[in-house]
Amino acid sequence: MGGLLDQRYRLDAVLARGGMSTVYRGRDTRLDRQIAVKVMDPSLSSDPAFVARFEREARAAAQLHHPAVVAVHDQGVDGDQVYLVMELIDGGNLRDLLNQRGKLDPSIALSVVGPVLSALGVAHRAGLVHRDVKPENVLIGTGGQIKVADFGLVRAVADIGATSDSTILGTVAYLSPEQVERGVSDARSDVYSAGILLYEVLTGEAPYRGDTPISVAYQHVNSDVPAIPGVPLALDNLVRKATRRDPSLRHPDANAFLEDLERVGAELGLTPQPVPVPGTAPEEDRTVVMRPVSVAVGATPPSVAEATTPVRKPATANATSVMSRPQTPRKPRPRPKKVDPVEEERLRSKRRFIIWTSVVAVVALIVGIFSWWLGSGRWTAVPDVSGQSETNASQLLRDASLTAIVVKEPSNEVPNGQVLRTDPGNGTELLKGQTVKLIVSRGKPVVPFVNVGIDEAAAISEIEKAGLKAVKDPAKDAFSDSVPQGKVVGLDPRPGTQLDVGGNVTLVMSKGPSPRKPVPNVTGKTKDEAFLEIQRAGLEPFELKTEESEAVDKDRVVRTEPAAGTVVTGGDKRVGVVISSGSETVEVPNVTGQKMRDAEQDLEKLGLKVRAEFNKRGTCVNQSIPPGTRVRKGTEITIVGL
Repeated sequence: MGGLLDQRYRLDAVLARGGMSTVYRGRDTRLDRQIAVKVMDPSLSSDPAFVARFEREARAAAQLHHPAVVAVHDQGVDGDQVYLVMELIDGGNLRDLLNQRGKLDPSIALSVVGPVLSALGVAHRAGLVHRDVKPENVLIGTGGQIKVADFGLVRAVADIGATSDSTILGTVAYLSPEQVERGVSDARSDVYSAGILLYEVLTGEAPYRGDTPISVAYQHVNSDVPAIPGVPLALDNLVRKATRRDPSLRHPDANAFLEDLERVGAELGLTPQPVPVPGTAPEEDRTVVMRPVSVAVGATPPSVAEATTPVRKPATANATSVMSRPQTPRKPRPRPKKVDPVEEERLRSKRRFIIWTSVVAVVALIVGIFSWWLGSGRWTAVPDVSGQSETNASQLLRDASLTAIVVKEPSNEVPNGQVLRTDPGNGTELLKGQTVKLIVSRGKPVVPFVNVGIDEAAAISEIEKAGLKAVKDPAKDAFSDSVPQGKVVGLDPRPGTQLDVGGNVTLVMSKGPSPRKPVPNVTGKTKDEAFLEIQRAGLEPFELKTEESEAVDKDRVVRTEPAAGTVVTGGDKRVGVVISSGSETVEVPNVTGQKMRDAEQDLEKLGLKVRAEFNKRGTCVNQSIPPGTRVRKGTEITIVGL
């Protein structure tokens, strides 16, 4: 670590190690930017055939330009080190996320697999196959951005049928049956691997496991992927279709798989969610479990302690005793005493007073309880649950004898799953048993996935459901050979992008097939601006190379190949974009008044060629290029000495 490859790329910390390569965090010292550098194992680097194939595949991967594809910047050989320079993604990969959280909710699963299929679709349209789709190659950057890495195993589909190389490339847990049996693959093989990936995201584990790689490979060839319990049937059927053992029964490519995924997501109402970045702690939800207590009719409810303490029944005697009493002679009945009438009346009055006093007390008690119930006993106040989790807030409302109805609402500030407010607000007096709307944040809204070719009204409805605003911009409408005019081609920004509440989402509408496809003039524009304009023309841009340019600023477009104005016909719609790396220029200093030898040394240090005239040992009195002028290194400058 710390060394330079080709005197340019510095290798820093190790990011990952594998059986074929090691990936380093590095820096491009020439462009001063962070990069990732994959250095292949020396045992592979010594094979000329491997090096040739590696270079060919690196060039193919560099042609892919897509927000969900890890960009390839450069490749080369330095001594016995074969390396690939790529875009650096800070965060983690899908394997890290699955190890941390297990299975993911269907909405998050679609938010992960959707961009993966979109990236694979671009490769399939370019005639390329990934061949190694797995969680380790799905990177999750800061903000939950999905990027597909390691297109190093791809090769042109046209070359696959002609090759004699039957080596199985890829990871056995995700290999398609045809890769295992015949060592061949096409776009449908990537579809199979992506289907296995979707299965694992939904369940937390791959469908096939075994003690040896051979046993796992055997299951791919001889067993169907099992059903996924606990997920909607439409989603389970989608996984089954993508993972059929017969390639002809699968989706023909990743684009068709993505269309089905978006359709199923829309049917199930699965709104795209932000993808968690590996290493972030999931929100903790607490669940309060209440033990039911049985109370006999008319009995006083026991306390909590009594409800949880076992009660022993006292023992009872079942036997009946029979006792005989001896016969005794009957005594004569005594004569009744004579009662004083005055005393008897006094006793009757006392009893009547006690009875009526008791009646009045009971009535007063009943009236008091009834009045309390009419007044405050049947009322309760809405508690303040703002900032609580949905689970805790629902429990607090139940404790207040109220019923919660959860309503999800996007929010820029409050994290997903926390309560925004209640309706009615906290402190409001309500009758016990009434319902309260619990407004829960679903976080910042994200641009929804919509099916390509849907009606404008349906797309607007999906966007508004997500808490965003649909707008139209005719300047962004695009020609399309496959989408009828007036239907939705796509969204800008792309689905899955996180926006503020009420943010604008532009509907990109189809203008129908383009009769002519001239290459637009994008010289001087940024790469992103150029790519967007070329795509609007119905063409497919890719970064061809970088080159020095005095006329065009660094990181802006120098030209296109084919050139601007060229009408592209036929099936090949790709347009290469050449990006300026700037030019190495220096500012000419003022050397007049210096000794000729000193002036010559100062100019040569800046990389300029110096021509000295007249008195070379005298003092410089003139220079051919004025001070302050910027010129390229190697420019000749004449100085005159007297």
